[in-house]
Amino acid sequence: MKDIFVQLEFVTWQSLPVILFCVCFAAVVTIIESSFHMKLVVQNDALVPGFAALLILRELGAVVSALLLTSRVGAGLAAEVGSMKITEQIEALKMLGIDPVRFLVVPRFVACVIGGFLLSLIANLVCLYCAMLVSEAKLSYSSGAFITSMRAFVTFQDLVFACLKGACFGAVIPLVSCYFGFRCKSGAEGVGLATTNSVVVSSVLIIVLDFVLTFLFSHFY
Repeated sequence: MKDIFVQLEFVTWQSLPVILFCVCFAAVVTIIESSFHMKLVVQNDALVPGFAALLILRELGAVVSALLLTSRVGAGLAAEVGSMKITEQIEALKMLGIDPVRFLVVPRFVACVIGGFLLSLIANLVCLYCAMLVSEAKLSYSSGAFITSMRAFVTFQDLVFACLKGACFGAVIPLVSCYFGFRCKSGAEGVGLATTNSVVVSSVLIIVLDFVLTFLFSHFY
């Protein structure tokens, strides 16, 4: 249990600043670009808050958070387990009768699932709040007008699905990272290669899983 809390702090608290920083700028870009193109096509940007909220909740918040988490946490896990592999610490665990998967993978898996859920929730809420501030400052929409438009497009169900996506994405990261860590070859080059492969494969799987989950969730709307 102690290991889970240690990993949970590493996954959530230490990752939160960079995730919030990036999703806030993503919200700014989403609002500004949506307004520009909507004015260009239909000469009216009244639907921008609703469309932006829909994009943030269904895709942007969870996916951006997961990809950032992959770059930070996934790389760290692969490097950590890979270093343990080449220094024969994993073999030492086996000699002591300790299952390396249970000892190393399970705490990180649980922490990443919980962390993915929480980070997706926080990132989406902060992203929506930032989008509302940008709409108020740039597009002259009041907070009440933004919320009214948002409620016409999204529901609480969208936030729940976004958090479930975050949990699923979080589950991918430790599984892939630990897999490449356990298969790490000797030397600094082996650790670097394992880290690179884990980030690339995790990112691709997250994108594919996002498509699958979006398709499944579309049946509930």
